[in-house]
Amino acid sequence: MTASTPSIFTKIIDRDIPADIVFENDRVIAIRDINPQAPVHLLVIPKATAYANVTELAAADPALLAEIVTTAHNLATLHAAGEYRLVFNSGESAGQTVFHVHAHVLAGNLQEHTLA
Repeated sequence: MTASTPSIFTKIIDRDIPADIVFENDRVIAIRDINPQAPVHLLVIPKATAYANVTELAAADPALLAEIVTTAHNLATLHAAGEYRLVFNSGESAGQTVFHVHAHVLAGNLQEHTLA
């Protein structure tokens, strides 16, 4: 992805490609991961495209980061009785494959799954 090429998440936000959307408001969208690493694996994605990782987002818009965390908690309450793991991958060697910041909400029997 280059600066002029939209990420897969931008294409989902713009409805250029389909996704299983579980939540959406003006600032964030949440979808089911197409390659789940846990029984519940949701992605919470800000609609702002300016931030590649959580560190950039935290420095520039802490309120949006807080909204992502709150959304993750609310979704985990609905989908997993409120128990969950929240993961932000930052950098290719840390497992980040899409450089549009997003949070992974993982829940269920996590011992049976590995997080790639």
